Amino acid sequence: MNPDHISLHNKQFEPYLSAAQLTAAIREVAARINQDYAGQQVLFVVVLNGSFMFAADLLKEISLDCEICFIRVASYQGTSSTGEVKEVLGLTEEIQGRHAIILEDIVDTGHTMQMLLDTLGARQPASLEVATLFLKPECLQHELPLRYVGLSIPNDFIVGYGLDFDGLGRNYPDVYKAV
Repeated sequence: MNPDHISLHNKQFEPYLSAAQLTAAIREVAARINQDYAGQQVLFVVVLNGSFMFAADLLKEISLDCEICFIRVASYQGTSSTGEVKEVLGLTEEIQGRHAIILEDIVDTGHTMQMLLDTLGARQPASLEVATLFLKPECLQHELPLRYVGLSIPNDFIVGYGLDFDGLGRNYPDVYKAV
């Protein structure tokens, strides 16, 4: 499945990043995590829904002893952030004294990530880091400790590889941008 354009909710998208480019970026992030946490156990906190593909592919490359859990937050409606972050499904695992890495599909304004860092940081982990597949630096409104960034991208609206447009488009192995 690699169409030269897709249409979602009557909006057109063109190819932007291939599955091969995504795989290379993910392997690079995983190699850094494996090196930085060698000999340690890590809890990966996956932000649903968009991060499911990134998390699955990243964890296939992780050689550490690790656990995985899921949290769901929402801040998007249509093609833009609402600016309001709502926690939908909270973290039930104990993270106090543990090394935790938040896995996120995309950081743009940083509102969601700031809320997660504040919320999880209050639970006193031994360390708390962020691994994001995509970062939109020109959109960032918070100073965030983003230790692991797969790809920095411009402020384009993208879908595919877990990212959606009102629920559609997550299933594409490549990433497409709106035209």
